[in-house]
Amino acid sequence: MQSIYHRIEELIKERGMTKKAFCQQLGISTGNFGDWKRGKTTPGTNKLIEIASFFDASLDWIMLGRDIQGEVLKESQDPYFFDASGQLNCQEEPLSEAERNFILEYIEFTRFRKEKNQRNSTMG
Repeated sequence: MQSIYHRIEELIKERGMTKKAFCQQLGISTGNFGDWKRGKTTPGTNKLIEIASFFDASLDWIMLGRDIQGEVLKESQDPYFFDASGQLNCQEEPLSEAERNFILEYIEFTRFRKEKNQRNSTMG
């Protein structure tokens, strides 16, 4: 079984980085990185989270060498996003009534256009 260090090393290679550049970008001393390689220490929790985020990798994979199946939780950078159920979520101030009405009108327009396209495709 590969160690945490070896999985991190694999991510570094996949990114086409040098180990030195990786350490510099994440604020890791080369001494600490060497300790990880020798198995003397392992990265702390906060550093593992930072590494996972940097490489867009799961903590499960970095720590265990496998991804746990299930819903991946990732914070959206968009102020408005749809979750898996189709629910519109907002990470900013609540929408005003005018904004909500505009969105509802647009949804109705989209439904109308979809139905019209379906009718046209069955007729043509």
